[in-house]
Amino acid sequence: MASKKAAIQWRAYEMAYRRIVRLHPSAFREQFGEEMMGIFEEAAETHGAFRLLGDGLVSLTRQWIFRPKSLMAPVTAPVAAVPHHGGLFAWEHINASPSRLPAWRWMQGSLISLALFAGVWLAAAQASKRTPVESLGIESNSAMQTRGLTPSGSEDAGADSPLGGAHENGVYAGEAPRNLREGQRRQQQLAVQVAAGARVIPGAPLLMVESQGLVPELPKTLAGVQFSVWLRGFNSGERAQIEDVRKLFKNPPGPNVDGDMAFRSRTGGFDVRKIEESSATRLGGLVQERSSDQFARFALVVEENAPHLITEWHLDAVATPAEFAVGRLSEANAVEAAKARIDELVKDEQFSGAVLVTKNGKTILSRAYGLADQEKKIPNSLGTKFRIGSMNKMFTAVSILQLVQAGKIKLSESFGKYIADYPNKDAASKTTIEQLLTHTGGTGDIFGPQFQEHRKDLRTLQDYVNLYGKRGLEFEPGSRWEYSNYGFLLLGVVVERVSGKSYYEYVKENVYGPAGMMSTASQAEDESVAGRSIGYTAFGGGAVHANTDTLPYRGTSAGGGYSTVEDLQRFAGALMNHKLLNAQYTDLLTTGKVATPRGGKYAFGFFDDGAESGARHFGHGGGAPGMNGDLQIYPQSGYVIAVLANMDPPAASRVSEFIANRLPKN
Repeated sequence: MASKKAAIQWRAYEMAYRRIVRLHPSAFREQFGEEMMGIFEEAAETHGAFRLLGDGLVSLTRQWIFRPKSLMAPVTAPVAAVPHHGGLFAWEHINASPSRLPAWRWMQGSLISLALFAGVWLAAAQASKRTPVESLGIESNSAMQTRGLTPSGSEDAGADSPLGGAHENGVYAGEAPRNLREGQRRQQQLAVQVAAGARVIPGAPLLMVESQGLVPELPKTLAGVQFSVWLRGFNSGERAQIEDVRKLFKNPPGPNVDGDMAFRSRTGGFDVRKIEESSATRLGGLVQERSSDQFARFALVVEENAPHLITEWHLDAVATPAEFAVGRLSEANAVEAAKARIDELVKDEQFSGAVLVTKNGKTILSRAYGLADQEKKIPNSLGTKFRIGSMNKMFTAVSILQLVQAGKIKLSESFGKYIADYPNKDAASKTTIEQLLTHTGGTGDIFGPQFQEHRKDLRTLQDYVNLYGKRGLEFEPGSRWEYSNYGFLLLGVVVERVSGKSYYEYVKENVYGPAGMMSTASQAEDESVAGRSIGYTAFGGGAVHANTDTLPYRGTSAGGGYSTVEDLQRFAGALMNHKLLNAQYTDLLTTGKVATPRGGKYAFGFFDDGAESGARHFGHGGGAPGMNGDLQIYPQSGYVIAVLANMDPPAASRVSEFIANRLPKN
């Protein structure tokens, strides 16, 4: 009973603190309101909610008295992070002007604070007298920590990956299994978040000050309370609490607590941004990573009867809604903000790699961070060769379109016309080249037990066909979009059959050569490649370690090669300057064709995003244990963003998206 009483009292303090935030001047509230709430959530246990209320009142008084100069106009440069240790969290010192206001303004601020303080005291006193909710089956304060999420068992979306379900870009879905096929389909949808370099940017607390609006209050329904308990427990980052909150689920999502902890580390926790659906047993809405621009749509269903276990759970990455769009900066300020952000990530050991950003071919940001080889202390550089995962799909798609442009392939023809000896004749006759290029062919993926068993034996593209070619289609071609590494592997075989060359020879001569990409290839992993970094992963538990035991024999037409940020920039330039395809086929290659679950559309080996926001861009990402990359090409503004990392996803994609969200649209 005492623990329930304390929990209700804490909730009253939280509501009072939220009202304190809302009474701050609007300019201050828009910039720092989210962070103040985040600090309250994180520090209430160590500093005491009542003490933090006092600090909030001090902040409120001084904001109305000192009138910070920096808050009279929108911020155009990042604000230095405020340490979260010791003392109180008084925010009023941030860029405060030394000039005082007239005496009547002192009086106004003081009266507001005193009145609010009296109200807070009364609210807290009344809260302690309320009858606690008994129907939720919450028996202890420790049980108030809800279920930590774990990554779902998604099939990896990069052909370089050996681990089905090991990689996710921070946001994932878990659910009570309804049927195997539906679960597999959802896994494929999640896998694309990695393959596309899904837009995840975990990191420093002050990032959230750019979010719009305050955190909405959760409904006091059965579902609302259970979600609130889960959220608080997950956000705590404490193993014991995350272990406890898994007990709120009838079938806990994800494999184990280690997965939950890793997910919490990557996301920094979540804040509720919008409630979209609410009933007694159902709740749905939008959450945002506390230290990132990434949004996710959540939905849960709880049992009507005590203990009201969560029976359904979904948490899926979505594009940033327009109402929560991050404010654009000038180019110079965006670059400075990116530098500061990356420095924070490096300090927190969340980024190791290289970044190269250009506009119309002119470099505006170029830096390398971390070590390519931790044992030998070899630093990363702009010329370091990083494994790029599924980014190879762009090169494969260009190769196919070159052969289409030359009249040697027809997009409408079945792939069986070009691979006449394909084992499954039904699949070969039904699925077209265009459907393979858009992931609508139903050809499935390559990761799972079979891949694990034969990982080192799969040395040629034909080896993959020999292993997987007899299986049937997973759905009627053209009926839906489902990411398929095997489909792009088949496209590589088509290139070989039509050109008479190995896939590796063809792309070297017709893609890498014309683009000037001298450091891009897919040499076997047992070959010594000068300048190729070692990938470091935390997947599999234990300390961070080299990803050597997870790598395939060599990359394929679906992914797994290596490149540099400089070569990716050269590829983007060659593509836009029509050195690889003429204007007509370049447009055909990069224009979106099929809507995807993550938002935007998929073209031919390229994601096509941002058209509705006026910042259209296309490109592709890739990710697997110890590797992550992203390339974004903006045809209107001329910006090209290339980021590569020798760390787990979303090390690179969080950086590229941070930059992309802040650069000017033109």
